[in-house]
Amino acid sequence: MPASHPDAGRATLIGVLRVLEEMYGAETWVWDAEHVRGPMDIIAGAVLVQHTTWTNAERALEALRGAGALDPARLVAMPDDALVPLVRVSGTPTVKARRLRAIAQTITVAGGIDALLALPVAELRSRLLATHGIGAETADAIILYAAGHPVFLIDAYTQRLFRRIGMGSAVNAYAAWQQWFEERLPADTRAYQRHHAHIVLHGKALCRPNPHCSACPLNNDCALARDGAILTRLSTSGR
Repeated sequence: MPASHPDAGRATLIGVLRVLEEMYGAETWVWDAEHVRGPMDIIAGAVLVQHTTWTNAERALEALRGAGALDPARLVAMPDDALVPLVRVSGTPTVKARRLRAIAQTITVAGGIDALLALPVAELRSRLLATHGIGAETADAIILYAAGHPVFLIDAYTQRLFRRIGMGSAVNAYAAWQQWFEERLPADTRAYQRHHAHIVLHGKALCRPNPHCSACPLNNDCALARDGAILTRLSTSGR
């Protein structure tokens, strides 16, 4: 068991986020990396990363860039036989080619990337959600990272971590989880980006489906870690 963190055992949202900041604050998040060169990278990347790893999405981004296809007008006009091979590495290439063309069409109808991202948040979200293949999580990734609006991005990593430490919305719905965080945190785009990054990094490193609780400084707050410790003690005591 690691040494107790000063914020461990308090089970407060701010305390948890502070622990994650200390653990992962020095790491580079994918949208801050050098290969992310502008909002079109973020928009395309948000589509390509669906149901795959960022490594695969990044490789597809590089292929699109190398072909001069990271451009809405080019994407709208590209046939499957040209676009599908470029995104194959990200998985379900036919599906993702269609989704890339759909978001490119949304951008074109809005008058370009700058015009789309300048829309009020409610209208921007509405247009994104009306786009084929864009759900709430992908839409909010674009709103948070490309448009720079403070919306708290909810994903499976967030729900898994905070359920395990007994926090979060009692209602199992995206909007309810988002509201739970936004009611408790000041609206701050950069902070929301950092929080999301640190939660994902923690979910990949320790808070996995089969978690590494013994290495986690949040384990004093985590029911899963406590239950595991109890089972271990019972096992070693022969009871």
